[in-house]
Amino acid sequence: MKYIFVTGGVMSGLGKGITAASMGRILKNRGYQVTAIKIDPYLNIDAGTMNPAQHGEVFVLNDGGEVDLDLGNYERFLDIELTRSHNITTGKIYRSVIEKERRGDFLGSTVQIIPHITDEIKSCITRTAEAFENNGHKAEVCLVEVGGTVGDIESMPFLEAVRQMRGEFPQHDTALVHVTLVPADTMGDLKTKPTQHSVKALRELGLRPDMIVCRSDRVLPVHSRKKISEFCDVPLNAVISAADAPDIYQVPMELEKEGAANVILDLLGLEKRGVDTEWYRTVTAEYTSRVTIGLVTKYGVEDVYLSIKEALKHAGRALSTEVQIRWLDAETYNAEDLSEVDGVLIPGGFGIRGIPGKIRAIQYAREHQVPFLGICLGFQMAVVEYARDVLGCLDAISEEFGPGTHVIAILPEQEEVINLGGTMRLGGYPIEVAPETMAMNLYGSGEITERHRHRYEVNPDYIGKLETAGLVFSGKNGNRMEILEISGHPFFFATQFHPEFRSRPTRPSPPYLGFVNACRENKNRRNQR
Repeated sequence: MKYIFVTGGVMSGLGKGITAASMGRILKNRGYQVTAIKIDPYLNIDAGTMNPAQHGEVFVLNDGGEVDLDLGNYERFLDIELTRSHNITTGKIYRSVIEKERRGDFLGSTVQIIPHITDEIKSCITRTAEAFENNGHKAEVCLVEVGGTVGDIESMPFLEAVRQMRGEFPQHDTALVHVTLVPADTMGDLKTKPTQHSVKALRELGLRPDMIVCRSDRVLPVHSRKKISEFCDVPLNAVISAADAPDIYQVPMELEKEGAANVILDLLGLEKRGVDTEWYRTVTAEYTSRVTIGLVTKYGVEDVYLSIKEALKHAGRALSTEVQIRWLDAETYNAEDLSEVDGVLIPGGFGIRGIPGKIRAIQYAREHQVPFLGICLGFQMAVVEYARDVLGCLDAISEEFGPGTHVIAILPEQEEVINLGGTMRLGGYPIEVAPETMAMNLYGSGEITERHRHRYEVNPDYIGKLETAGLVFSGKNGNRMEILEISGHPFFFATQFHPEFRSRPTRPSPPYLGFVNACRENKNRRNQR
């Protein structure tokens, strides 16, 4: 097992996750089996209870793990399925060590950061890396992204664990990649001093980077790379310019141009194999058409809907169609906004704020024959809208939002739940798809598996009435409704699950593929009028 540790300096949000995922893609394109681990220094056990407006999207894994959005990038770039153990947090580490202390596992020792916490970190990394399998193949390389910025007090134990692993493993079994910012001053000149200080802080912790990836708004000139090389004691060819790219999926290709592939292969003592270029052909394919999709949101932060954005992009690539998103605030948009888009998408979410606006958007899409895709909460609100405006049940609502006719009810197993963390219906569940339906046409299979994150479902007491009124539940898990659609509508489709979590650049999600195609056809019809 080889390990690539990725750290960050100067500031957060530089793109360590994209850098790590891109290096994994570079290795995968050469036939190596790659896995990835994200270390988050916060005290939360997982990302499940964190405010998405502050932290970004909560990505859900097949085993039900609620994790950092970077793991979504790893899955998309590497086309693998990770587990909750691939997201290591301070909360998980400390909980495990304290539980061991309570059991008496340390035989009376004084429990300390070193060695007990650092040993637990190292154990989690190696155990997770060695247990990973992808289609029966063990991983050969494990990417380990250390969240936060060098100098943060929260990440100190993790960086110490990395230092120890670097000393314990043979030289060619580990590599340390440091991602830094090279900002421009008011005159437009790129400044290397922040990078120099960041590497100095890293070396004070006993860590010497093997490669420095320099983030900037343009390609780093040779004289700046030489300065960084000389001051940071890193070979010139290992100072990699990582300028802004038009698409994150093109970052691996840009790193290839900078020579990062050969540097990584040399550092890890890996064979320089031929490159499979299918990925690069896919992500650089030209668009021949364009659609605009209205995404009716309530959080106002694009990272909350990251997987949806990427799933739309994947579907667009497959259809040679550029997807432009028009962000519509559920509380302030108007009917004119909806009339200008080619399709309407209602994403997941929690809480009553913005619900009336989401329901109005669904009604507009249904009545005006506009392609509609509802995800999780969007699925539930589609049921509410249908119950109100077709069944005539004017007080139809979800039990989550207060009194009324609860066409959406809490899951029976959720009624006694007290703790919020990790207690929803989470992860992959099998779904039976009905024949001769839009769902069957999209998936092409009677049995599928998709990922979930919810506490509420369609109330069984109202399923019969809804179906009699024309609502088709074309996907089910036992007696639970998973997919709905309306016959005679160009595309009115909603899912209780989150299909975007399984979408990949080379394998777009079927609902998103169908939605973008319907939006394209809708635009063509409008242009012909």
